[in-house]
Amino acid sequence: MDDLHQDRSRAESFGSVAEAYDRYRPAPPEALIDDLVALGAHRVLDVGCGTGKAAVAMAARGLAVQGVEPDARMAELARGHGVPVEVATFEAWPDEGRRYDLVTFSDSWHWTDPAVAVPKVARLLTAGGAFARFWHDAALDGPVADAVDAVYARHAPEIVDRWRRPDDPARTHGVDLAAGGGFGAAETRTYRWVWELPVDDWVALAATTSAHLRLGDRIPALQADLRAALRRLGDTVRAEHESYLVLAYRG
Repeated sequence: MDDLHQDRSRAESFGSVAEAYDRYRPAPPEALIDDLVALGAHRVLDVGCGTGKAAVAMAARGLAVQGVEPDARMAELARGHGVPVEVATFEAWPDEGRRYDLVTFSDSWHWTDPAVAVPKVARLLTAGGAFARFWHDAALDGPVADAVDAVYARHAPEIVDRWRRPDDPARTHGVDLAAGGGFGAAETRTYRWVWELPVDDWVALAATTSAHLRLGDRIPALQADLRAALRRLGDTVRAEHESYLVLAYRG
């Protein structure tokens, strides 16, 4: 995923489903937010804040959060949740000399250019400040994953296995990218949790991923077949989630 940031049409596709993203995407697990709060930061920059999932959770714990988001539609929803947001890519965002104790990337690090982002984060952080990026993977139960993959094989074979656990999930998001830029060695923390959704909600959630958003006119038939296949197995979809937090500290 090291060059995914170069696909700007994909990176900035989420605004087309901003309301669904806000409704169906999960917030980070509470234990992860607990660990961020425990860092002792006050001023936080949340990069690629989307509709404010992580920013709202941090602000509710007393942190002063500033968001940066490239899509105006996503930013508007975040503002509606009380998050101050400036619309720009992180690479182009003018920091105007502002400094932060914590810079976070929630499901957004892979959309930034690390050659620009790492030194910029280092410049923005106060001494000893933390660079945190976090994301999660969701895996379906075996029979459910098999049913979903059979539907994808018919309609979107390029994303078969989308809902299975990767062999090395941390590697897919560039754990070592915090090296350099004045940072110490990165540490990774893992959080496991289970989320169960009604079938219709799970299909709507899947439709907010960038892989789905690229499917164009294949989406309606894909969604109809997903609903039918999943309803044959039950009324809900149970997914085992693993969230990953990577932390590095500025020297």
